Amino acid sequence: MDLVLDGDGCAAWGAHVFRATLGRAGLVRAKREGDHATPVGQFLMREVLYRPDRVSAPRTRLPFRSLAPQDGWCDDPADSRYNRRVRLPYPARAESLWREDRLYDLIVPLGYNDDPVVPGLGSAIFLHVARSDFASTEGCIALALDDLLSVLEEADATSRVVVRD
Repeated sequence: MDLVLDGDGCAAWGAHVFRATLGRAGLVRAKREGDHATPVGQFLMREVLYRPDRVSAPRTRLPFRSLAPQDGWCDDPADSRYNRRVRLPYPARAESLWREDRLYDLIVPLGYNDDPVVPGLGSAIFLHVARSDFASTEGCIALALDDLLSVLEEADATSRVVVRD
């Protein structure tokens, strides 16, 4: 099953419709690193990362693993680990996956610019937890925690996030 999103903040998962939030610059077909936009397309749900001190291991058929304080994601297009998980501290620019604001308590890295990775086309495109006010993201897709858990419970290796403009 696919999670289908439109530019109006609606996400459909089968018969369920959830509120979603996207990048503050809207949707783009030609994503670039740092543009704050969500890419249009179809992206496999690769795995689930969760913060074990805040949420339980999710019920899902996707591969999953717990996060640790030193987990990060490289967003430096000049680095060989661009758009990959890294261990912090890392010598190139990387964001921490162990955040205080709860947005990354549950993360699903999406199959965007990862096979192969092309430097500069965007990194760290995740499905993650939305802010309580559903403020826009830096380019990711975000759902309320309970809605994200509902999606993950039924998701499998063929499940995708489909972003339509």
